[in-house]
Amino acid sequence: MKSGKWIFLVLAVLAAVMMMLIGVSVGFRSILGVIASIIGLCAVMGFGFARKKKMREKGLI
Repeated sequence: MKSGKWIFLVLAVLAAVMMMLIGVSVGFRSILGVIASIIGLCAVMGFGFARKKKMREKGLI
């Protein structure tokens, strides 16, 4: 795996963790936890898509 693609693996794992945290928060009936997890998921996925677009424009992927 190229060094530039490791970041995508880390971001994918973080997004999966955020999705799991949504389920855990629902289980604990924590509205604040659900909202925080959804915001975190949007942030991680948004950062990942933006990074991929920049790398694609530079011709790195």
